Amino acid sequence: MTQANTASFPETKSQDLQAYFLGLISVAAFAMTLPAAKMLAGDLSAVQVGIFRSVTAAFAAIPFLLIGRAKLPSRSQIKRMLLTSTGIVYGFPILTALGMQYVPVSHGGVVLAALPLSTAIFGTLITGTRPSKAFWAISCLGFLVVMSYTVFKSNVSDIYLGDLALLGAVALAGFGYAQGGALSKELPGWQVMCWTLVISLPVLLPASLWLYDSHTIAQLPGTGVAALLFLALINSLLGFFSWNRALALGGIQRISQLQLLQPFFTFGFSIGLMGESWNWLTPLVCAIVIVLVWLSKRT
Repeated sequence: MTQANTASFPETKSQDLQAYFLGLISVAAFAMTLPAAKMLAGDLSAVQVGIFRSVTAAFAAIPFLLIGRAKLPSRSQIKRMLLTSTGIVYGFPILTALGMQYVPVSHGGVVLAALPLSTAIFGTLITGTRPSKAFWAISCLGFLVVMSYTVFKSNVSDIYLGDLALLGAVALAGFGYAQGGALSKELPGWQVMCWTLVISLPVLLPASLWLYDSHTIAQLPGTGVAALLFLALINSLLGFFSWNRALALGGIQRISQLQLLQPFFTFGFSIGLMGESWNWLTPLVCAIVIVLVWLSKRT
């Protein structure tokens, strides 16, 4: 096995467990993306949601860098952070918000089921690591299981315009996750996310000022404010502290498979927060997915 390959996999059992634990925390946080974006769908445009959450996260990231006395990234690292930002600062936040203007949360879970596979593919392209054929077989099987379940649960029979936006979000998020995970081998994961947001401020700040509408913001309900703050502080900032660390510790391809559990967290949140129905099949399929994630770890 080459040095590049061994660098992408954890060296100790403790490191392995830490990677999966941190990854699971992050997946649970990211699962609130669609419900929170849905809460804002009638109050803010998709671009407003995406830009406002990212600019809020960028300003919140500054104290972390100052208190942590983070060193400036190198020119090469800044270039890669700019690439990362296309996926997780602009693309995913805006496109998921756009998708939620057209489709229900449960339907969005159908499309986001492709996120683990997208992340694994970009992780392979970016890092040059080559997981086994068994890994790819299990990864594709996990995608098909989650896709089949979400289609069954959502009774999807039509193609929605929002699907195109969510497919774009999946591709850009997979690219951004993989870039951030690769960078987290050189810098602490929290610094990668903080610097990625801060170096985006020259674009985010003018865009947010241009999109700002005092009347719309004043009319935003308390639930909308809470949803926007959650998207900014948790999904766009703190959630990536643990996620980038997990990707660096456990390997981008393997940890990405934890995202197969994200639709189940999303359905749980949609049931508790939005009154969507529960069905007996959910815990059974979730158990199957857990087994597949464990198998992907073994391969």
